[in-house]
Amino acid sequence: MKKIVEVTEVQGEGLEALLGQNVLIFCLNYIYTGKLTGVNETCVLLESPAIVYETGPYNQPGYKDAQLLHCAHWYVQRTAIESFGVSK
Repeated sequence: MKKIVEVTEVQGEGLEALLGQNVLIFCLNYIYTGKLTGVNETCVLLESPAIVYETGPYNQPGYKDAQLLHCAHWYVQRTAIESFGVSK
């Protein structure tokens, strides 16, 4: 059996490291993009949010079909997030 005997917490990793950047968030049902302006224990806050219905080729700028939402800010539940990273 292998055991972890020492754990080190690193501040500013994961979503926190991407604050202020445009991100792409893959969730259970939708893909969101926008500027990551807030992170807490339950949700993240996107500025200028959009739902990406079709990404198109990842090596090209922009998305083939990204629909801006009707508001300036949008919250996404962290429990629904599958993966995330800096947006193109």
